[in-house]
Amino acid sequence: MTTTTAAAATQAVASTPAMILVLGGTGKTGRRVAARLSGRPGVTVRIGSRAGTPPFDWDDESTWDAVLDGVGAVYLVYSPDLGIPGADEVVGAFARRAVRHGVTRLVLLSGRGEQGAERAEHAVREAGAEWTIVRCAWFAQAFSEDFLRDGVLEGTVVLPAGAVAEPFVDADDIAEVVVAALLDDGHAGRVRELTGPRALSFAEAAAVLSEVTGRPVRYEPVSPEDYVAVLTEHGLPAHEAEFLAGLFATVLDGRNTAVTDGVREVLGRPAVEFGEAMRRAAAAGAWERVTPGG
Repeated sequence: MTTTTAAAATQAVASTPAMILVLGGTGKTGRRVAARLSGRPGVTVRIGSRAGTPPFDWDDESTWDAVLDGVGAVYLVYSPDLGIPGADEVVGAFARRAVRHGVTRLVLLSGRGEQGAERAEHAVREAGAEWTIVRCAWFAQAFSEDFLRDGVLEGTVVLPAGAVAEPFVDADDIAEVVVAALLDDGHAGRVRELTGPRALSFAEAAAVLSEVTGRPVRYEPVSPEDYVAVLTEHGLPAHEAEFLAGLFATVLDGRNTAVTDGVREVLGRPAVEFGEAMRRAAAAGAWERVTPGG
């Protein structure tokens, strides 16, 4: 190693935050981010969750100080959704608290086309640290790890989305971009808008899922009102069902169909195709039913 190369490597390590807090560290993107960070030299990862050590709860400010102690950078993932009224105020308060604790870099996971998410983005920008916004299309893993998985297993994906197309983005692509924003220079003050390489209608996505799972999957478009009824029949409280139906009807109205090149801009390679992400999920057993005692 040359003297110049050694000096550059030393500078890179020195600029890397010694401890990184990953909020939602057991979730779809959080656990992927934590896994990638854990293999980096000089980086300590703290998982922010109710079961973490120390525990963290967005709704309990008394847990915030301990989880921020000694932290240099934070991956901000708000649960359940930035679109919930008041989410931006909570995220902003936490971001400002983080800066008072000495955090110098904030990376926010955000969504496309949501007014609440836009307000949260503004709050993070104003907190006083370096910031990066990672603004994402719908996760491909919604079909394999989240609320649409049961529909795939049952053979019918129900949503108030009509024939709109969505450029589903792979959670692994998101995680790699987030890690770059947390560790590398050149991302401060940037909005990284991430999508997959092409937009698919939900009917087209269902056809892909039929192929990769080996079981028939169809898409059933419904009205927002009928979607509320579907959710409440499955046990979701009415106010939560109404919020989700309204949110989906808004963000799935065609405003987010455009494809971006955000993944390539950061990682230097194309975004992962929806079909490839779902084939990986199938190979990992995403749609294997759990049997009692199994």
